[in-house]
Amino acid sequence: QVQLVESGGGSVQAGGSLRLSCAASGSDSSYSTYCMGWFRQAPGKEREGVAIIDSDGVTSYAESVKGRFTISKDNTKNTLYLQMNSLKPEDTGMYTCAADRHFCTIATMSEYYYGIDYRGKGTQVTISS
Repeated sequence: QVQLVESGGGSVQAGGSLRLSCAASGSDSSYSTYCMGWFRQAPGKEREGVAIIDSDGVTSYAESVKGRFTISKDNTKNTLYLQMNSLKPEDTGMYTCAADRHFCTIATMSEYYYGIDYRGKGTQVTISS
C-alpha cells in the first residue's frame, strides 16, 4: 500500500508561482517504478490530467500547461513535485496526485482515474486575477 499526501497549494495572484509536493509513504517498495501524475478539477468542470512522469523520468503535459508547469520527482525522498509558473485564473482547482503501475499517459490515467492504484486527497490552488 502507498499513501499519497499533497501539499503546497494556496492562493496567489495571476503571474505568480507555486510548487506542489506529493509525498508517498507506505510499504510498497516498488513505488519508484510507478507512473506518477497530477490532476486538477475546478468546481463545475471535468477533471483534467495536467502532467505525467514515468519511471524513467519521461514527462508529458496537457497543452494548457506546457511551458509553464514542470513535473519532477525525487525517488530518494519518495516525493513528486509540480512547479507551476505564470499561473492563470483558469489554473484554479483541486490538485491531486496519483500513481499507477500500468497506466502511463494523461489520457489513460484520466479515463481510468478511479481505477488508478493510488490517489491523494488533493491540495487547493486558487489564482486571482
